[in-house]
Amino acid sequence: MRGRALHDAPVVPPEEPATRVRPRPAHAAASATAGAARPRPVGRSGSQEAIVDLEAAEEIRRRVGDRLKDALAADPGMDPATREQRGRGWINDELAVWYQQQAMRRGAPPSRAEEAALAKAVFDLLFRAGRLQPLLDDDRIETILINGCDQVWADVGDGHLEPRSPVADSDAELLELLRHLARTSGEGQAERTLSHARPFLALRLPDGSRLQAITGVSARPYVTIRRHRHQRADLDTMVRLGAIDTTLRAFLSAAVKAGKNIMVAGPQAAGKSTLLRALLREYDRDERFAVIETEGELIDPADDYFRQVLTLEARESNGERGPDGRPVGEITLLDLLYPALRMSLSRVVVGEVRGPEVVAMMQALTSGQGGNLCTIHALSPYVVFDRIAELYAGAGVLSEDLAYRQAANGLDFIVYVQLVDERPIGGARHRFVSHVLEVTGRGEDGRPATNTIFAPRPEVGEVRAVPHMHPSCLPDLLRAGLPPHALDQPYGTWGERLPLLVQGVG
Repeated sequence: MRGRALHDAPVVPPEEPATRVRPRPAHAAASATAGAARPRPVGRSGSQEAIVDLEAAEEIRRRVGDRLKDALAADPGMDPATREQRGRGWINDELAVWYQQQAMRRGAPPSRAEEAALAKAVFDLLFRAGRLQPLLDDDRIETILINGCDQVWADVGDGHLEPRSPVADSDAELLELLRHLARTSGEGQAERTLSHARPFLALRLPDGSRLQAITGVSARPYVTIRRHRHQRADLDTMVRLGAIDTTLRAFLSAAVKAGKNIMVAGPQAAGKSTLLRALLREYDRDERFAVIETEGELIDPADDYFRQVLTLEARESNGERGPDGRPVGEITLLDLLYPALRMSLSRVVVGEVRGPEVVAMMQALTSGQGGNLCTIHALSPYVVFDRIAELYAGAGVLSEDLAYRQAANGLDFIVYVQLVDERPIGGARHRFVSHVLEVTGRGEDGRPATNTIFAPRPEVGEVRAVPHMHPSCLPDLLRAGLPPHALDQPYGTWGERLPLLVQGVG
C-alpha cells in the first residue's frame, strides 16, 4: 500500500525541509499555559515546511522508548552510537504502521516531507533536545530565549527577536526536558542537576551551545541558550568578521607564539570566547596544554585539531556539606589547577571568570612557561584591574594589593573587545577589538602600569584598535614572527570606516 520502503530511509538531517508542529488536541495540552499549543514555523525562513503531529510523535517516541529500555536492560553496556542506530530502525518500524494508518484515514498517503519531519521529531525526542532541537539546528540563530514553555524567541544574529513555536506543552514538561538535557548532554561532562534545592542549571549542549536555566525562584522557568556560531574560529576568521584588521592579527599571533599571557576582556556577548578560540589556534597542534572551565565551551569535543589538549571542567556539589563544611562532591577550578600543573603542560587556559575562580586564573597566569590565556567581564579596558580586585574580594581574599600585584606579575597584555549596539536607532550590532594594553609591572600607586599599544583614533573617526606605540617587549614579538614595521601604520589596515550611525564610542 505504501509503494516504497521506509525501513531504509535515514532520519532526516537538520538541513532537510523545515518543520512546524501540529498542536496536540486540547485534552492533551490541558496542563499547558495559555497559548502553548499555537503552531508556528520553526524551520529556516524560505524553506519548505512540513507539519509534525506532536501527539503522533510522542506516541511513537513512547513505543520506541519502551523497546530501547528493554534492549538496555539486556545489554547495559550498549554504546550511544548503537542505541541511536537501533532507535532509527525502530522509529522506521513504527512509522511504517503510522503511514498505513494515515493513508487509510486520509484516503491518500502522507507526503515524504511530512513523514521525514515526523521521523526527525521522534529521533529528537529520544536522542537530542526534543522540541528544542529545530532551534539548535538553525545555524542562523545566535541566542534562544525561553520565558516559560510557550514564550520562545530567537535572535537570528542581527539582534532582532523572532517568535518561535513552544518547546513544551507545560512548564512542568519544559523542566523535565531540562533535566533530561542535564542527564544526557556531553560525554564525560560533569553531572548537572535542576531541582528545588538547585534551581540554577549551567550546561554545555552537545553542539557547543551554552544553556543557563533558572527555576524555583522565578514565576516561570527561564532559559537562555547562547550558541557559538564560530566554534572553530581562527584569527583569519576574526579578520573576516571585522573584529580585527591584519595588523592586529599579526600582533596577536606573535604575542601568543612569544609566550605572552593574554587576558581577553569585554562586556557580555561581545565575542570574548570567540576571540579566545581564535588565539588558541595559534598554539602548535601538538603543544600540551589544559583548558579549565566551569562549563566547558572553548574546545569542541568533535574537533581533533589539538592532539594534546586536556579539557577539565568544574563539578557542582550534590547539595550536602561534609564534616569540614565544604560542599560534598564539589570540584572547583582551583582544585583542577593543582593536578593539571603536574601533567607536563606548557600552557594553561582558564575560561570565563565570573567569581572565586579568579584565584585559579591568576595562579595559572603566574605558573608555567607563559602563553596562558583567559577571559573576564569588564565594561572598560581601564577597569579590568579593579574588576580583578573586586572578584578577589568576592573570593574572600580581601587584599587589594595582592590582586594588583598578581595582575602585574601575571599579565602581559589585555585585549579588550568592544560591543556597539545601534539596533535601537535602526543600525546594526558591531563587535571588534578596541584596545590592547601592555602590562609593564607595578606603578607608583601600586596598581599595574600599562602602555596603550592599540586603541581607537577618534580624531579620524576610527573606533577600532589601531597601533599607538611599540610595546616594551617588541624584540620578543619580532622573534616570534611579527613583521618589523607592522606597528608603524597609525591607522592600521582597516581600509574603510566602521559604518556607525553615531560616530564615536563612549
